[in-house]
Amino acid sequence: MEEKITIESTLKSSDTEEWWDIIFTRPIGFRLALMYRNMKVSPNQVTLISIIFGIMAGICFYSANLKTNLIGMVLLVIANLHDSADGQLARMTNNKTKLGRILDGLAGDLWFVTIYCSISLRVTDHGHPWIWALAAGAGACHIIQAAMADYYRNIHLLFIKGEAGSEVDNSTELENEYNSIRWRNGFFRKMMLRFYLNYTKEQEFCSRNLQKLLRLIRERFGKEMPEWLTSEFRRKDRRLMKYTNILTFNTRMFALFFCLLIDLPWIYFLFEITVMNGILIHLVSSQEKISKYFVNKIECQR
Repeated sequence: MEEKITIESTLKSSDTEEWWDIIFTRPIGFRLALMYRNMKVSPNQVTLISIIFGIMAGICFYSANLKTNLIGMVLLVIANLHDSADGQLARMTNNKTKLGRILDGLAGDLWFVTIYCSISLRVTDHGHPWIWALAAGAGACHIIQAAMADYYRNIHLLFIKGEAGSEVDNSTELENEYNSIRWRNGFFRKMMLRFYLNYTKEQEFCSRNLQKLLRLIRERFGKEMPEWLTSEFRRKDRRLMKYTNILTFNTRMFALFFCLLIDLPWIYFLFEITVMNGILIHLVSSQEKISKYFVNKIECQR
């Protein structure tokens, strides 16, 4: 008899789930995941569906027509539901792959590249070409914000669930894998891995104390972290999860929709550069303090 699959089994952790995801995104994503599982659709194929919906949504935001924008909002919500469903389907079917993780990150980037370009073209049509510089700055900030939010979530999962429950990768191991692939025989895989390697290096560069902590843990404890470390890290780090949640999709979606509804879409770029960057700085600073605390504590035990 097949074991009944519950929505709880498709979630990463209650510590890292956002309120909107719990009440809306995950329940619908779970139903989609069940449907796609019965249809024999793979998680990566669901990710590709989310990319299609996300790009269509972005194109709708070029128009200043409110009805067209509302259609784009619905399409973006559908894209996000599929983005949730692909991960839930992967956990449901135990079909988690590195390619899937890379595609999942790429999906959001493609959505927002389309959105940024559409908004910039829309504003340019009204005689304001300066918007491209603002969009480029907001886009650069967006990439770092999303990368660090994703990384800190997975670090939290690493401490409470171990390597099996987390998706933390190491740039050294990724670089070895990248160098082992030949362009001639694995062009697509090598190209995607290059993108992911750069993404991982960016995360590690912004978290120096955390990298020192992870190296120290590997040297001192190997893969089996002591109970005191996992429980104390979870207690200290859990309060930061609300900031990682703010830096992920939902806050951006609500802010974008508001700016579109008042017909001032360029304000969204200012939101990324000011509000979201302020939250990122606080998050990185707080996480680095926590990591330094544990580095000192472990070193004092020698």
